[in-house]
Amino acid sequence: MSDRQHASVEDFHSYVLVTGANGGLGYAICCRLIDEFILTRLSSHSLRLIITTRDKTKSHDTIAKLKDHIFRTRKHHKLHEKSPLVPKIYLQSEQVDLCQLRSVQTLIKRLSRSLPKLDTVILNAGLGGFTGIDWPLAIWAVLTNFRQEMTYPTFKLGGVGDLTAPQISNPTSGGPTSSQLGQIFCSNVFGHYLLVHGIANLLSNSSATSGRVIWISSLEAYGSTFSIDDLQGLSSPLGYESSKRLTDILALTSRLPVTQQWVDRFLPSPSNHRAPKQYVAQPGICATNILPIHWIMVYFMMAALYLARWIGSPWHTVTSYKGACAPVWLALASQEELDAVERDGGAGKWGSAIDWQGEERASRTEVQGWGIGGKVGDNVGLPKTSRLREAEDLNEDGRERFALVGRSCWHAMEKLRVEWEELLKEEDD
Repeated sequence: MSDRQHASVEDFHSYVLVTGANGGLGYAICCRLIDEFILTRLSSHSLRLIITTRDKTKSHDTIAKLKDHIFRTRKHHKLHEKSPLVPKIYLQSEQVDLCQLRSVQTLIKRLSRSLPKLDTVILNAGLGGFTGIDWPLAIWAVLTNFRQEMTYPTFKLGGVGDLTAPQISNPTSGGPTSSQLGQIFCSNVFGHYLLVHGIANLLSNSSATSGRVIWISSLEAYGSTFSIDDLQGLSSPLGYESSKRLTDILALTSRLPVTQQWVDRFLPSPSNHRAPKQYVAQPGICATNILPIHWIMVYFMMAALYLARWIGSPWHTVTSYKGACAPVWLALASQEELDAVERDGGAGKWGSAIDWQGEERASRTEVQGWGIGGKVGDNVGLPKTSRLREAEDLNEDGRERFALVGRSCWHAMEKLRVEWEELLKEEDD
């Protein structure tokens, strides 16, 4: 008998969806969610963890690994599976290809039928689009400016103009410029954007104070990599960085007055419910397979990452499990705690930070044009050596420009969403 069959809706208290859960950071987020839920929640609480992968084989393998992880966690802490003192964990797998909008729509329909609510959505899945490393530049850059280049690398190579497969069979001249979208943009931002809009009703049903949308960004979301005139990053060899900068902009400006008319359309909620809140997190520098390099070089990369940590970098988490610290904290912290932190320091980007001994924590992350919480005059609180070389302290003009870019981005994203939903509907009709 499956979990879904033997557990009634009333048994579940927390519903969390994690995209891209079959490996790397996504899988680590699931493991850490399970561990911290088991160790911090009352026995009367339970977690339904919904994971997405691109195919059924990956879903089956991931569920099997997560079940084994649950068993090992309980065994390590001497918690019997059937003990009434242990919170229950239920797993549900779904498949979605974020680069195919119809696949996203199919997932929306399945979730709307099978779930009564969602408390948190962690938008982790995505593509790097990297093609390799400029090795001569990498060697020179690391030797001459080790800590900066190991945190904010300038030597990665990316493809330019990569597109998804056609989304519709008969594109019209009145809609988007073609039947395709930028592949990195669609996977990292737009596919998630459509998904969250489609399940807004489930987030509004959250039994918590408000549902949460947690976008996964990166330290490499540089201000110079994004242009509103190239929303999809198709003209840039830094498409990944462009998509993460757009992620930062959308999340951090989602509660500003200048964006509300579009945010309210994106996340509509009944008048008697609080609108879901959007947050953004980054995992620090993790050793994952997002960058294609020879397996022998992985050992050198790992050694360099640990060295960067030992000489004082707060961002070299190295392992995905430690990189999952900030997003899991955002998912499990009480709304009162999050609101209190934001009242004191403003709404900012949260990162998985670490000390030289390997103790991780959730820490504010500086964002170009926004600072650490959108408050002018706040100190960054990190050594200069940890900051991006081009970083400047936040001022009123910079914050206003960031807000105006946010307004333009929200307007453009909503326009694109409406266009594509109409095109897909027309083709179905």
